[in-house]
Amino acid sequence: MGTTPSYFSMGGRGADHVSGKDTSRHPVETASWEDVTEFCKRLSAKEGKTYRLPTEAEWEYACRAGTTTLYCFGDDPASLGEFAWYYRNAGGKTHPVGEKKRNAWGLHDMHGNVYEWCADWYGKDYYAGSPPDDPPGPDGASHRVIRGGSGMVGARDCRAAYRLALPLGPGDTANTLGFRVAAVPLSKSSQGQANKQAEPGAEAEASQGETTSD
Repeated sequence: MGTTPSYFSMGGRGADHVSGKDTSRHPVETASWEDVTEFCKRLSAKEGKTYRLPTEAEWEYACRAGTTTLYCFGDDPASLGEFAWYYRNAGGKTHPVGEKKRNAWGLHDMHGNVYEWCADWYGKDYYAGSPPDDPPGPDGASHRVIRGGSGMVGARDCRAAYRLALPLGPGDTANTLGFRVAAVPLSKSSQGQANKQAEPGAEAEASQGETTSD
């Protein structure tokens, strides 16, 4: 489906940061929301299935993996380095997926490494009055939601409930921003539970930059 646009790849502008390393398993970043949407369409056509970006509620539900704590492993940020690449251990670059511990549902890198695009528009107060089960997000806004934190930010920004919307248009990119896809249809039972343990409105913050503090 084409070559990777990633900054941290052997052909990317940040190749010096990953010199001598196999970057084939690094997360794809520097991909816009439009790029990712088109990728999902092509992947769906290629495999005969349906793939898309997860909604914000689906993303948090998957990240939490049945927990209600700050992180998928508990509340202590001192343990974050076992599960995530973030400011204190990433060294200013991305790392191969799957090197850190997985959450209880077997998902790696839900915290850190790269932020991940969600399907939803960002609405600061949307979840105060959203449907209780599997909310689809606002009908429209100026920016899309991103989740998960990255290797350039501190532990606070990697929390399961932390929400962010950078001032990026649908065609804009960042070398700290990647994605993961969701396969549909989800089981009806999973869809119905997507916001019972995950409340995206609990942490609402819009930002024009990133922080390197814990």
